[in-house]
Amino acid sequence: MQIPVTALDSGPIRLEPLNPEMKASMRLALDCDPEAWSVMSVTAHGDGFEPFWDQMLAEHQSGTRIAYAIVRTADDRIVGTSSFLDIRVKDCAVEIGATFLHPDVRAGLTNPQAKYLMLDHAFKSGAIRVGFTVDRRNLRSQAAVGKLGAVREGVLRQHKITWTGYVRDSVVFSILDKEWPQVRGQLLARIAGP
Repeated sequence: MQIPVTALDSGPIRLEPLNPEMKASMRLALDCDPEAWSVMSVTAHGDGFEPFWDQMLAEHQSGTRIAYAIVRTADDRIVGTSSFLDIRVKDCAVEIGATFLHPDVRAGLTNPQAKYLMLDHAFKSGAIRVGFTVDRRNLRSQAAVGKLGAVREGVLRQHKITWTGYVRDSVVFSILDKEWPQVRGQLLARIAGP
């Protein structure tokens, strides 16, 4: 498995690989909604933005993470971010995570469109497993991942200590390559609408 670092486009949104010039626009998209950040491992809210940005950019540039800006094509506005994490080339496995969407686009099709692009890219690049790891308290994200068609595998107890010092349990989900054709069809139908 080798996941190329390339832009991904669905029409309504495009995923652009992170670059330093995006910093100000990314801050506008992410430095909001402290309640949503309260159940994340790290924060990009307030004083947390600088260390968040520096770490994301450093990991992206080192190749340990493929970070994307989620751009709404209608107005070329960055509305969020998502990343390929835990890229295990030998195991043909990757995780999609570190996703945050501006509240303006949360209830619409932005997340399923972004996840479709990332899942399709991962499986076309040779992945046999794409995972998702969500804070047990983050019921909205768990519901969103389940709605994508991912299988809930279980809970990792006391898995991480978040930026607030909270010792979190993490819920693990996955989609396997043999499941992708069916999940892909359902996801495309959802994006297309009634």
